[in-house]
Amino acid sequence: MKTSGDRLRALLRECHLSATDFAANRKVTPQHVNNWFKRGIPVARIEEVAELLSVNSAWLRSGEGPKHPGASRESAPLLGTPKPKAERSVREELEMPVYTELQTQSSGRTAVGEIHNHKVRLSRRVLETMDVELHNAICVPMVGNSMADKIQDGSLIGIDRGRVHIIDGEIYALEHDGMLRVKYLYRLPGGGLRLRSHNCSEYPDEIFSAEDIQAQHIHILGWVFWWSTLNNRRHPATLR
Repeated sequence: MKTSGDRLRALLRECHLSATDFAANRKVTPQHVNNWFKRGIPVARIEEVAELLSVNSAWLRSGEGPKHPGASRESAPLLGTPKPKAERSVREELEMPVYTELQTQSSGRTAVGEIHNHKVRLSRRVLETMDVELHNAICVPMVGNSMADKIQDGSLIGIDRGRVHIIDGEIYALEHDGMLRVKYLYRLPGGGLRLRSHNCSEYPDEIFSAEDIQAQHIHILGWVFWWSTLNNRRHPATLR
């Protein structure tokens, strides 16, 4: 890794964080982050990026010295010695429960519930970067193409149940009369909601009044802070 841009790209890959999500976190455009990949991180941004990703700013800037705070090139930790907090933060993976639509035995209808004994492991750094408490973090599967090409069918989605207050234009998971849905949400006067799909040419906006929300049992599960990337649109190989 010759440049700070190369090191940044590798760090984001380690914590399964897309350039788009990192850009949103830093309040810059994805093009800015792509420029950093190519030309290196601006000097004025080195310290904040290093702190965010739990690495030494000197290593991020030049590639020299220990990568993580408290680490040393010359000495390795003794067997059984607890790892420094910074190193645990970088490497440790945490387990999140998985929720999906489950069929109820009594009525045969569906409801969103936890799949017991099913966990997804995610780097601690992702949760720390997105300021998500572990006890609020769950995963749900994306079903269907309503959010394509942003979130593909079959992707796993990280949900922060601690953030249910709607910020217009953010992506949330919600339960709609027992159905698990993932949409952009917008508040409307009188307590209403607008649901918008990324694939809006195929799925038009949906408008719900406060009365509709109550009658149709619409419940916001939480804010979407992460999703896996799957490319389900690969074209078949052609013979030449």
